Amino acid sequence: MNDAPENMIYGHSTAESRWARLGPYYAMFPLKFAFETVKKYSNRGDYILDPFAGRFSTIFSGSIIGRKGVGIEINPVGWLYGKTKTRPAPLQTVLKRLETVYKEKGHYKKAMEEMPEFFRMCFCDEVLQFLLAVRENLNWRNREDDATLMAIILVYLHGKRCQSLSNQMRMTKAMGINYSIKWWKEHNMENPPEIAPYEFIKTKLEWRYKKGIPETNPDTEIILGDSAEVLPQIVGHGSGKFSFLFTSPPYCSVTNYYSDQWLRYWMLGGADNPQYLKEKYKGRFINKNDYYDLLNTVFGQCSKLMKEKSFVYVRTDIRQFTKETTIDILTKHFSGYSMDVCPAEISRKTQTEVMGNKSSEKGEVDIIMERR
Repeated sequence: MNDAPENMIYGHSTAESRWARLGPYYAMFPLKFAFETVKKYSNRGDYILDPFAGRFSTIFSGSIIGRKGVGIEINPVGWLYGKTKTRPAPLQTVLKRLETVYKEKGHYKKAMEEMPEFFRMCFCDEVLQFLLAVRENLNWRNREDDATLMAIILVYLHGKRCQSLSNQMRMTKAMGINYSIKWWKEHNMENPPEIAPYEFIKTKLEWRYKKGIPETNPDTEIILGDSAEVLPQIVGHGSGKFSFLFTSPPYCSVTNYYSDQWLRYWMLGGADNPQYLKEKYKGRFINKNDYYDLLNTVFGQCSKLMKEKSFVYVRTDIRQFTKETTIDILTKHFSGYSMDVCPAEISRKTQTEVMGNKSSEKGEVDIIMERR
């Protein structure tokens, strides 16, 4: 792990750059921003913390330049992307699992025939049988090779026709069932493209591994869970460990991560329709009290983990409630820190714009805090 030559994250000439952007995911830090910010506010050997890790751009960036990161993500899709790109299983073991699971697809012919109309129009018969076999046979939570294979399948589960496993769809967000069926019929795409799933996924795996696997810090932790529950356990094992807290929490009333990723979540054993989950911290945060409670709990626990000299960097929505709530909570829990609030320099649509929010307040802000 050296100190970040440019080609480590740009282009596809190194293992690090080839794995860095694994997984379509919205509301994430741009990789260049994450990489440069981690480099600026931390040193080799430092512990960095991201309690809303998304697809773990912060933690991956730090891990390839010698930082020891701890990232926590409640959505298993983002967690799989982070786990896989930070510590992918050896290619040959993943290919062996692909072959084993592919051979099981014949047992799912009847199940495939009984799937709802959306799935029959979204995937050709062979692909759908394969996906059902994958869904039932990969132990992605506990096996590194299964996690790696599942992550690659999730990446290409849906997207442009003939460039993914699906009929024509968006890649980042899964569209609704009725909308998709109507759109396919209107565009004469009732029949999904014929894709050979084994050859398709094998090719994608071989491309990803062509430059090897990333050299990452072995002490990096990629945690699947609710930060409100995980952080107290970390606090219980000692405080004063982290020198840099770098994160972007969900924005109030903007998105439902589970609903918007429902098809990939289905692959992981979820419902076969885009349900809006009612579990706490997994919804759209329309309730402002719940939103305040989440940020207050998480940042309160984070404050107990910071070193005497440390930095906090939080990117959030510029809209009044989200911004003021975040500032108030950070001021409350990091009282010994200076604070600088400035407009974020961004070259993409914000999370608020991507999810169709019509607010006249556009943009994001960066809250930078320092304790000397």
